[in-house]
Amino acid sequence: MADTQQSEGTQAFTAKEFRTALGAFATGVTVITTHSGEHPYGMTANAFSSLSLDPPLVLVCVKIQAEGSQIIERNGVFAVNVLGVEQEALSRYFSSKDRPRGAEAFKEISHRRGQSGSPILEGAAAYLDCRLMARHPAGDHIIFIGEVLALGVDSSVEPLLFHLGRYRYLKDA
Repeated sequence: MADTQQSEGTQAFTAKEFRTALGAFATGVTVITTHSGEHPYGMTANAFSSLSLDPPLVLVCVKIQAEGSQIIERNGVFAVNVLGVEQEALSRYFSSKDRPRGAEAFKEISHRRGQSGSPILEGAAAYLDCRLMARHPAGDHIIFIGEVLALGVDSSVEPLLFHLGRYRYLKDA
């Protein structure tokens, strides 16, 4: 594997090269949901990770300027919905800048409210309903750490993946 050298104070790679390298890591696809008091909110994210088993903690990374980061900070709760292969359309919907907002955002989306009040999407491979424990600004994102209050798994649902800029599906070797 080629090794790129970096001189002090300069980057030996472009932002596009950095993004391409990160895209080589296959990730699951999630929709992070929360609510803004009277209205639910959702956004697609693949910057999600488990953090701790005891206590049960997860983290999500959200752009600082994103509407979702402001809503999560304001209400202190969020849910991570791990999408299944049949939910690619939901991922595209919640990543669209043109999607409906406010009361219309979940009008056509099958969901229920979790323990935190955040929407739990029907048909997801798993969900983790969380209370915000900490936030850490990092670059152009905020890392939100959530304590898991409730969870669910449907082991019959195959996960949706994202790799090299495309949706992918698991295939047994």
